[in-house]
Amino acid sequence: MKCCAVIVAAGSGSRMGGPKQFLPLLGRSVVEWSLDAFLKVPEVEQVVLVLSRSDLEKRGRDLASQKVLVIEGGSTRLESVRNGFREVPEDADVVAIHDGARPLITPEIIQAVIEEAQASGAALPAVPVRDTLKKVANKQLWITATPARSLLWAAQTPQCYRREVLAETLEKFASQKEATDESQLVERAGHKVKVVPSTAENFKITYPEDMAVSEALLKRRMGLSDRPAVGFGFDIHKLVVGRPLWLGGVKIEHAKGLLGHSDGDVILHAAADAVLGALGEGEIGLFFPPGEASTKGIESRKIVAEVMEKLKNRRGSLLNLDVTVVAEEPKLAPHYPKIKETLSTLFGLPPERVNLKAKTHEGLDALGQGLAIGCYATATLLLAN
Repeated sequence: MKCCAVIVAAGSGSRMGGPKQFLPLLGRSVVEWSLDAFLKVPEVEQVVLVLSRSDLEKRGRDLASQKVLVIEGGSTRLESVRNGFREVPEDADVVAIHDGARPLITPEIIQAVIEEAQASGAALPAVPVRDTLKKVANKQLWITATPARSLLWAAQTPQCYRREVLAETLEKFASQKEATDESQLVERAGHKVKVVPSTAENFKITYPEDMAVSEALLKRRMGLSDRPAVGFGFDIHKLVVGRPLWLGGVKIEHAKGLLGHSDGDVILHAAADAVLGALGEGEIGLFFPPGEASTKGIESRKIVAEVMEKLKNRRGSLLNLDVTVVAEEPKLAPHYPKIKETLSTLFGLPPERVNLKAKTHEGLDALGQGLAIGCYATATLLLAN
């Protein structure tokens, strides 16, 4: 059986003040947790990730891979589903449609729903409602009915269908612009949809408090300790004429740049060393030896990426990054916003958990004479028990 998943992550996140699918959650964005779960399911041979145009331009290249195709979505959820379905291979047996804002979906639930869809034609995960529901049909908020709770289940995603069932439904309702999920259209097309019992943890992030609940559940699931680990990093490079100046992943126009075997980015080097220190993994020179020809001129972004991969492999989460640059020149205050934004992106942290500051050395030694730039950094992590 072959399955192709379509993860819909093109929403604007109006209730959250921005795209909720890209909010940081324990070192990754929300949608990356969803994506990771699907990539762990053997039957899923391809994932079509549907993003808004702006997110496609900003994040598409980083999220794409051999198994992940990133495309642009539509103005509504249903239009995004249609765009994603157009990229589903003809030989796919089952198509899974998932909300990118459900980060706690598990490979086990995905696999169970896929198998049921293959057998029944259409299936979705759901949980029985816990509360008594009231029907309110007017602006005065008078209750008009109390449905029997025993008959009601809360639908989740992924909603999975044999390819021909979804193709027929999308064609039959080609003029339909909006639908809260696909199963209601599949039902209207005359097909039965089977429920696969799920867990309440597979909820959709909708409100700010949902992020706190998601973080707590993921910590429990991953066995993360509540005791933080703290690492310290330091780096210094000489300023010379004829080299580009890279600081914090940002190229800064200046008459001099930092001399080094790599691009000499002291901020990224110090921050990466701080993460390695908290992991107890030594320092970046052990993994990128300064004398090796293969690493000559390497971008420090690539160094950070490998360090963050080590953190991921240890099932750790970065909580905070604090950076202090020591330099006489250039003045860094005008570059703070861009450097902070880049650090936030590279280290998978919300901007408020990245602190950046610059100091002079009051004319003392090589730093104070403007001959070099140095950087100190601390990183706070949570590691798996």
